[in-house]
Amino acid sequence: MAKYLLLKHYRGAPAPANDVPMEKWTPEEISAHVQYMRDFAARLEESGEYVEGQALAPEGEWVRYDGEGRPPVTDGPFAETKDLIAGWMIIDVDSHERAVELAGELSAAPGAGGKPIHEWLELRPFLAASPTATDDCHAGG
Repeated sequence: MAKYLLLKHYRGAPAPANDVPMEKWTPEEISAHVQYMRDFAARLEESGEYVEGQALAPEGEWVRYDGEGRPPVTDGPFAETKDLIAGWMIIDVDSHERAVELAGELSAAPGAGGKPIHEWLELRPFLAASPTATDDCHAGG
C-alpha cells in the first residue's frame, strides 16, 4: 500500500471546468458538494483506502522560529496557502493508478448547478522512507 495526498486548491491550480466560486453557490449546491465528499470518504473507509481528510478554514498565519528566547516571527512576504489550499485527503492504495483513479473521481464533486466541478487536484505520494547514510544515493559522484 502507498499513501497519497489529494490536495484541493482554492486557486493556484488550473481553473476547473465548472469555474463558479463556492461563495456564489446556493446553500443546496454547497450541501450537495459536502455530501459528495462525505460519501466518497465513507466508501473509501469501507474499502480500507481512506486515511484522513479535512477541509481547512480560510484563516491562518506563517510562524517561524527566530532564535532562543525570542518570540516567533509571524509576518513576512509569504505566499498565503490559506488562499490556495481548500482541504486535503490522505488515501492508502495499492497502486499509483488507483490513486489517479480516485483523484479523478473526487474531481467530479458537484458544484454550481449540480454539475461536476472537474477541479484539478494535486496528487502527491508520501515519501516512503528517508534516505540513510548507508544508502547509495550518490552513486557515481
